[in-house]
Amino acid sequence: MDAMMRDAMSKDMMSMEGMPEIDMAVMQACMDACAACEQACVVCSVQMMDGQMMDCAPACMNCADMCNTMMRAMMRMQGMTPASLMSMLDACIAMCQTCMDMCMPHADMSAVCKMCADSCRACMDACMAMKNAMSMA
Repeated sequence: MDAMMRDAMSKDMMSMEGMPEIDMAVMQACMDACAACEQACVVCSVQMMDGQMMDCAPACMNCADMCNTMMRAMMRMQGMTPASLMSMLDACIAMCQTCMDMCMPHADMSAVCKMCADSCRACMDACMAMKNAMSMA
């Protein structure tokens, strides 16, 4: 989400009933990390098609899907409750952990797997920051 889109979102959208007001900078960082992780995971999963026999591809595609879903949910806050958003953040963290665990053994042989694992770590950190920001609100 770029600054123009973020500014266009009304304060009411970001502070719905039962939902604490969300720190837009933290949410932006989380969305950016989810987008970067999604892209890295897709690139990593394509390695199998290029003849490299990496067993991490299924986890990478699942992680890419989860990151995309997390990012889209944050862009469309209507219908979210604190509990549902926290659960989604937990799911994204868990999927990123799984993907990172699958890619790390290949990191010495594959720069792409290293990039994917690093992106998963960054996404987990951003999701944790989002959870912490929500807990403090």
